Amino acid sequence: MSSTELPGVRSADPSSSGQSSQVGAVRLAEGEQLRTDRLPGLEMNVRVRPATRAGLPAALFVHGLGGSSQNWSALMARLEDSVDGEALDLPGFGWSPPPADRDYSVTGLARAVIRHLDAAGRGPVHLFGNSLGGAVSTRIAAVRPDLVRTLTLVSPALPELRVQRSAVPTALLAVPGMAGVLDRLTRGLSAERRTRGLTDLLYGDPARVKPEVFEAAVEEMERRLALPYFWDAMTRSSRGIVDAYTLGGQHGLWRQAQRVLAPTLLVYGGRDQLVSYRMARRAAAAFPGSRLLSLPEAGHVAMMEYPDVVAAAFRELLAAGAGSVNGANTVKTVTTVNTDEDGKG
Repeated sequence: MSSTELPGVRSADPSSSGQSSQVGAVRLAEGEQLRTDRLPGLEMNVRVRPATRAGLPAALFVHGLGGSSQNWSALMARLEDSVDGEALDLPGFGWSPPPADRDYSVTGLARAVIRHLDAAGRGPVHLFGNSLGGAVSTRIAAVRPDLVRTLTLVSPALPELRVQRSAVPTALLAVPGMAGVLDRLTRGLSAERRTRGLTDLLYGDPARVKPEVFEAAVEEMERRLALPYFWDAMTRSSRGIVDAYTLGGQHGLWRQAQRVLAPTLLVYGGRDQLVSYRMARRAAAAFPGSRLLSLPEAGHVAMMEYPDVVAAAFRELLAAGAGSVNGANTVKTVTTVNTDEDGKG
């Protein structure tokens, strides 16, 4: 979902680092680098967190609807001693321009990430996905198991029969013409009010968002709203999620979850207003050999709210022998962590 920033971030001039021409500056956490990968009809901004030593395995992080690679900065910083991390701005989000084919479906976004991995030659990777990025990552792991070493999903957007009431506005974006209506209804709202509404929606405890982080998020909101394709990207991506929810048969996301060979870590928040907490058990049963991390106090973006806890769970996944491609991890673990004091970002 929507991005926030880390404290102590610095800005990079896109024109000086080969970035697409957009107004403003890209914000980087200390130790991060940027590059742009260009393929025919596809250009993606990549946020790089180099590993602390040579030889560590590659990891790729995929954000959710309306978010960006910045959503992963906190977690990548905590895993720099375990993986060589890169986070993408999906086409049409962050600093990546829209895809040439305007395909924002889950399949289209998965295809874009697969093209990136094939071109970069970094696979197999430890693949991380949040929300929409979780659905995209599930599809990638199912159809291209050779590219995925392990799979970590934070509140993945997998089909639910009973959508939570607080998630309805996102689903409404998929209705033709609704984006224009929402644009007109919210045009008078300041970037600060919009950002406050998003943090209230995404975090289990919005008070955990530090003032400097919130200010940076407001700045990013202002930049995004000025993009001519903002509503188009949001609308088409929302429609892509709805379409994926209604797709059945072998292409259905739950069926594909059952085909995932990579050891999988599932992270669910008890205060998630977009992905129901009750889906955690179903997901744990669907993904073979998966491990479940249950965070009762977390919201939709646990990797931002409790990055230390999520990082520790990922290291446990590695310690369980999940380092090899398509390794068999048959241990089914359900861990509930009291996050009142732990893992504060």
